[in-house]
Amino acid sequence: MRKTGGNATSVVPEPDPTTNLQPMALLESLLRLLPLDDLPRTGWILGGVSQPESVAGHILGTSHLALALSPQVDPPLELGRVLAMALVHDAPEAGSGDLPRPAAIHLPEGAKKQMEDALAGEVLAPLSGPATEAWAEYSAQETREARFVALCDSLQMGVRWVGYQRAGWRGLGNFEAHFSALDCREFPAAEALRQEILGSGTT
Repeated sequence: MRKTGGNATSVVPEPDPTTNLQPMALLESLLRLLPLDDLPRTGWILGGVSQPESVAGHILGTSHLALALSPQVDPPLELGRVLAMALVHDAPEAGSGDLPRPAAIHLPEGAKKQMEDALAGEVLAPLSGPATEAWAEYSAQETREARFVALCDSLQMGVRWVGYQRAGWRGLGNFEAHFSALDCREFPAAEALRQEILGSGTT
């Protein structure tokens, strides 16, 4: 499957719906995802948070947020696809680490997406066809479900931002600027939460 982003064309491996791993191969595939449990979200480290959430914690929070907001979306979203994409949206970071935005903006256009698609093939393709399908849909950002999950990804960072503010962390104004610019107009429920996040945070 060939996907185009910006000026770069990247290849996402075709999912194999017949994949049925033997227990040993399945175990090895799952072990490749374990680094996500301990991998810190580097943006928070750059913001001065000494013990930030892990990538796995962020994935779980994004899934919770998607589960909470999706019933408020009209026309309805396909929840199974939404949750599958939420669960795999940062899976490539098991191989790359969490590349912070200040570093990512210096990469050539399309390079980050190309790297993520390649790593998704390495990490998710051996796991299952549905996992690879979920990544391909999320990466393409062509469906309402995929765009909704991308917003949940950003909004979870907003929820975490409010949590850090309430825990006493200050000087996180760069994150506030990101939420202020976030366009949630396609999904009014997401926009309402964005406004609540901005009203609840203090820098």
